[in-house]
Amino acid sequence: MPARIKIPGIKVDAAIEQVAVTADGSMDVPKLPLNTAWYKLGPRPGEIGSAVIAGHVNWKNGAKAVFADLRNLKPGDKILVEDTQGAVVSFVVRESRTYDKNVEAKDVFTSNDGKAHLNLVTCIGVWNKTAQSYSQRLVVFADKEMTE
Repeated sequence: MPARIKIPGIKVDAAIEQVAVTADGSMDVPKLPLNTAWYKLGPRPGEIGSAVIAGHVNWKNGAKAVFADLRNLKPGDKILVEDTQGAVVSFVVRESRTYDKNVEAKDVFTSNDGKAHLNLVTCIGVWNKTAQSYSQRLVVFADKEMTE
């Protein structure tokens, strides 16, 4: 099982919680601001398909959270995921995309190219105090680094 995620380019070294879905069918989020959450109903990072890890952008009282700087990742940046046995899988950022909060984003959770991907998700946009949610989602798409 995935245990830690490291993103040197934005100084992330965080624990990975396991989550499924909320009552409304959306992916759950990490319980702690400096943790991330792996969507355990999908593939593990490094397996064929699209593994998804989410993290908060900020926390109560405006405190920075684990993915506060996710928007700063660029194509070519590395993401490392370590499992409970200490094995590390390396991914390379391909692109970032912004989605409206209410738009169906199945491409974040699926892929059919027979390769291993890791997609990182956080909130961005305008904070809606009533809904307790941001208006958009930032997704960083990464591909498993091929070793020679």
